[in-house]
Amino acid sequence: MTVPPEAGGAGYRLVEDADLRGRNTFGVPARARLLVEVDTLQAIPALLGSDRLREASLMPLGSGSNLLFAADPDAVLLSIRADAMAIVAERDPRHVVFRAEAGAGWHACVLRSLALGLGGLENLALVPGTVGASPIQNIGAYGVELDSRVHEVEAWDRDTRRMVRLSREACGFGYRDSRFKREPDRWLVTAVEFALSREPVLVLDYAGLRDELAAAPGSTRSAADVADAVCRIRRRKLPDPAVIGNAGSFFKNPVVPGAQARQLLATHPGMPVFGAADGRSKLSAAWLIDACGWKGHRDGDAGVSATHALVLVNHGGAQGRDLLALARRIAASVQDRFGVALQPEPRIVGACW
Repeated sequence: MTVPPEAGGAGYRLVEDADLRGRNTFGVPARARLLVEVDTLQAIPALLGSDRLREASLMPLGSGSNLLFAADPDAVLLSIRADAMAIVAERDPRHVVFRAEAGAGWHACVLRSLALGLGGLENLALVPGTVGASPIQNIGAYGVELDSRVHEVEAWDRDTRRMVRLSREACGFGYRDSRFKREPDRWLVTAVEFALSREPVLVLDYAGLRDELAAAPGSTRSAADVADAVCRIRRRKLPDPAVIGNAGSFFKNPVVPGAQARQLLATHPGMPVFGAADGRSKLSAAWLIDACGWKGHRDGDAGVSATHALVLVNHGGAQGRDLLALARRIAASVQDRFGVALQPEPRIVGACW
């Protein structure tokens, strides 16, 4: 049966032939044959158990801040709008479990935790996206990775058709990676619980963060002060998607064998190199791209930010395939000059990297 362009049931809405230009921060045109908007988590079991969606290919859609539509998605898009946030457990007088539903904006989640006097998420302030997307990508910024703050993740398991809770260890987190990212057809993240503290140990070692705090008059180095400092730095460095279409950092920082990093450093003494696990080294993708001359480059309306070489931008009329073509050219030039392979951070829909 064909549903009207907008229809639904208790706690959800169905939108056919949905326009996705305003639902991705690159602002590229795309359409979905069916978009499902879920307002309450209680609606999910019946909705995903329905005849229409039980076997359908599903693609979760948050704020669209970490994807690139290179073509129209060949899947039913599901957007969770439920956004409740609250402390749900007291682990001891100092430590609590803070729960946020998947539809909450990530920055709103950080601000809510700070308003409750909780620390732990402050370094992740102003990261775009939703709470539901955060464990999929295992977001990280300014010296903190999300997995270090996760208590449990609640998700709908399409294999067993039930709601489950996964411990941090069960989530299979890695650098910008997770079990949810590797098994996209199985999991729908519905909420995340964070282990936070009323007396946080602040993480201030990331380059520039201490200086930013020191330059702020009246700063007491509280968790809220750290969040404010991170926001100021991010606003200076990264273009606002509301002003020019972008998805933040487009490439992951590559991790290479230690011997390769030492060879590169001998040839390029100014190259930033950071320690990583198992004797490997992490390189700065921004430095590599900038060294290849891409910062500020523009091909039609597809370009690279003039302020941050990691950020691809849509000057207004770029298609997703235009941005993908530019990204591939950038990666090829880095491979040719440095012998280092770059991998995209956003999910690419409708094409393979």
